[in-house]
Amino acid sequence: MEEILERQERETRERMRRRAASKRVQRELDEQLGIAVALLEEENQSRRGSREGRRSNVDRHRHSQGKNLLEDYFIPQSLYSDVHFRKNAAGNLGLLPEQKFTAVIRMLAYGSYADQVDEVVRMGKSTILETLVRFCDAVETLYTRDYLRRPTPRDLQRLLQKAEIRGFPGMIGSIDCMHWQWKNCPTAWQRDYGNRKGQKSIILEAVAGFDTWVWHAFFGVARSQNDLNVLGQSPVFNDVLSGEAPNVTYEINHTIYQNGYYLADGIYPRWTTFFKSIPHPRSHKQKLFANYQDRGLQKRCGEMLWYPPSAVGYY
Repeated sequence: MEEILERQERETRERMRRRAASKRVQRELDEQLGIAVALLEEENQSRRGSREGRRSNVDRHRHSQGKNLLEDYFIPQSLYSDVHFRKNAAGNLGLLPEQKFTAVIRMLAYGSYADQVDEVVRMGKSTILETLVRFCDAVETLYTRDYLRRPTPRDLQRLLQKAEIRGFPGMIGSIDCMHWQWKNCPTAWQRDYGNRKGQKSIILEAVAGFDTWVWHAFFGVARSQNDLNVLGQSPVFNDVLSGEAPNVTYEINHTIYQNGYYLADGIYPRWTTFFKSIPHPRSHKQKLFANYQDRGLQKRCGEMLWYPPSAVGYY
């Protein structure tokens, strides 16, 4: 009996090891595919100036920039000598961390192409794209456990206190969805990621707190979807369905409530956990409430979701 259990345990460990190795290989292949697609796209764009009827190529002053680069780093009496920088294992001076950070931040913040970033940091396209992937992987590894998690009782208490100060006692956060345009969607996946406008996009559902802490993100649902369809597949309310939701007690107009709620727009269902605006406010009180609700939803969730969409094209 012990031998059978040991053999089963060894087989289980071997299956887990093979599964982890397969996932690692698939992830590397996906990264290489994303870089290759982006390089091909930018190569096609960079050739436009050589075709008849296209805009002429921009003179990037490469010779003067190369001369400045040599004078700064590589001639015998350069401005910055070898003692200022560490060399890699091959004995060569590599790119500065500041160059890599600048390239990544410009791409993420402005949705820039690798060609545009190259003009600033003088890095190759493949290096820029690889740096972007590595940076995103590092951020995910370092901060997913700290930020992309459900609020603890202490976090929840802080969120509730801040919401009550702003006139929404019992509010946990704001929930919303957006379609993120996928510029370089692979041809084989385009039928699965088309939206109602005929564009290729990925839908993102997020929950954000008053301090722009996005603690829930549900990303990448295939097929044509809207906020309501995504909600049906999202795990955001799994704790509520399993009866493990934290107890939230608050009072409004001398009435005690036991469940927290989220600010949401009109497409969401009429559940007690969603707090929607008044569609056609008439009185001054209704208009004031609708204004505060809309501002709260847009400030916490909407503005953060509307990110430069072209950045998605590089994945």
